[in-house]
Amino acid sequence: MRDAQVTPDGARIRWVEIPAAGEGDGAGAGAGAGGGAGGGGGVGIASARPRVWLHGLGASSGPYFAASAAHPLLAGPRSLLVDLLGFGISDRPADFGYSLEEHADALARALEAADLGAGGADVVAHSMGGSVAIVLAARHPHLVARMVLIDANLDPIDPQRNGPGSSGISAQTEEEFLAGGWRAVRDKAGPHWWSTMRLAGREALHRSAVHLARATVPTMRELLLKLEIPRTFLRPEGDGPLPDEEGLVAGGVTVVPVPDCGHNVMLDNPEAFVRATAAALRP
Repeated sequence: MRDAQVTPDGARIRWVEIPAAGEGDGAGAGAGAGGGAGGGGGVGIASARPRVWLHGLGASSGPYFAASAAHPLLAGPRSLLVDLLGFGISDRPADFGYSLEEHADALARALEAADLGAGGADVVAHSMGGSVAIVLAARHPHLVARMVLIDANLDPIDPQRNGPGSSGISAQTEEEFLAGGWRAVRDKAGPHWWSTMRLAGREALHRSAVHLARATVPTMRELLLKLEIPRTFLRPEGDGPLPDEEGLVAGGVTVVPVPDCGHNVMLDNPEAFVRATAAALRP
């Protein structure tokens, strides 16, 4: 486990790190260690650009991405399975705002400490993590070389949808949620999602959901279209086209339908997810 301080009060983001193939323990694996991609790793895949994996709302990157990051089609580059502030193994400060911009800035501090190297990283990000990745690339472009978004949020969400995710959480006030409204979300989420959602700080979960539902200004969609890096969007094939998918494609975003999956593409159809991601990240 690696970590970096990301707030003045000392809150830390933590991540599970898989060193690049050919690197010894500790080579390029620690925060501030100076070992980015290509640092003592020889040639070939060990010198490939690092990868950053980002989870969605109420999730954690290790459980959602470890199998994919270690898959033969994706293994090799240095991989950082990062938990955003407030989630998973990272700290859960109650005085943090948890807007998408604040998440992105905190993540940027962690990635700076991780020393990714001059070329930045390829970012693979699911759902809310994809929204954060877009904001990260817009605000800290030196850190993101390419991105693969997995059914990411691009637009505002109607809180009245009242599902187990951002809509249902943001339909409550923070006071209602903290006072016990989180139990209704737990029951709708089910045991699989709740297994990681229960690790989140409740303030973090609610505030992140509220800001995700509100979206950014400009929206994540607008920010994505302005980026000048390679961008791939993986969506469940069964959901049909994205809103204004033609506009995304015209703006340079590669949209890839993935068969036989729901929102958790990497868990529902891991082989198809790995193949699509490997194609997007091919040198």
